[in-house]
Amino acid sequence: MNYNANSAGRQPLGRKPKRVSDVNSMGYNPYDQPLQPPQNLYPNLDNNSFQQGFGNAQTFTSTPNVPQPQSFNYNQAPYPQVNPMAPATPNLGVLTQPLVQDMALQYGQQLAGAGKTILKKEVERYIPVSKLKYYFAVDTKYVLSKLLLLFFPFTHKDWSVKYEQDGPVQPRFEINAPDLYIPTMAYTTYVLVAGLVLGMQERFSPEQIGILASSALAWCIVELAVYSCTLYIIQVETSLRTLDLLAYSGYKFVGIILSASISIIAGSTGYYCTLLYTSFALAFFLIRSLKVQVLAEPAQESSYYGGQQNTLGHKRRVYFLLFLAGVQPVLSWWLSYHLMPLAEKTVVQTRV
Repeated sequence: MNYNANSAGRQPLGRKPKRVSDVNSMGYNPYDQPLQPPQNLYPNLDNNSFQQGFGNAQTFTSTPNVPQPQSFNYNQAPYPQVNPMAPATPNLGVLTQPLVQDMALQYGQQLAGAGKTILKKEVERYIPVSKLKYYFAVDTKYVLSKLLLLFFPFTHKDWSVKYEQDGPVQPRFEINAPDLYIPTMAYTTYVLVAGLVLGMQERFSPEQIGILASSALAWCIVELAVYSCTLYIIQVETSLRTLDLLAYSGYKFVGIILSASISIIAGSTGYYCTLLYTSFALAFFLIRSLKVQVLAEPAQESSYYGGQQNTLGHKRRVYFLLFLAGVQPVLSWWLSYHLMPLAEKTVVQTRV
């Protein structure tokens, strides 16, 4: 018989050991164990020693303060109500940023430039500002030379006007070019000299100055309209523009100023003598200045009737030139004769 020492602790092979998966079947119930109070984690501290530093301190209890449930009002809105009609509050802090300021500055400059361009176009439709700059491009040398030419045109030789690629040369570089500076200043000086003459005759009044200024301006407008209508009726094409006619017709105020000034010293005799000379000089100046622009005919093809049509056109141009030069002395006398005292009335008053 073989002996095995490990065989004594084994159970017989015919019966397997029973595995217990339910602890209750073994008689163990965790809920039957008595609950023990929690031990004091800090045995050296008690309630008496903890309350020594606080005279009236309340005793702490281990029961936590549980918040009581609050009643919820379902009628109350959970969020604040917003009035849709109320204006929204803008965020002004964005405007202080440099990027926003630069963009606003650029937009403002573009807007101002666009508005300036539109305004300039609208003004150009009624007042040709760019064209007026040409007639006021003068200097002191030109003004003095032009005044000498108006008083002494008989010694001048070259009456042609120089041209550039875009148009005629500016007046400060060409003495024969028309300008509006001298007529404008002469018109203003005429009103002042007329007031001085009337004041020396004790006939001055503010209303009289207004009448003189308005009547002189009205006659200039009527004169310009007559010239334009005459060119249209006789069907004469010239290189003269409306502002050119206004400039040439405004030179008569220079002679009126000189005649009225001489009348203060020499009386009526000096006035008429000066007016006669200045009118003749102005007519000579206009004929020689406008001869090239009015009498110059555009190139035309030869017609079936030969040169008869060109001859009639040339005569019309000559008649218009003489008409323009002859009207200036008459208007010069009409705008200044009332400044002279009437000799006959003075004699009658002395006799009475």
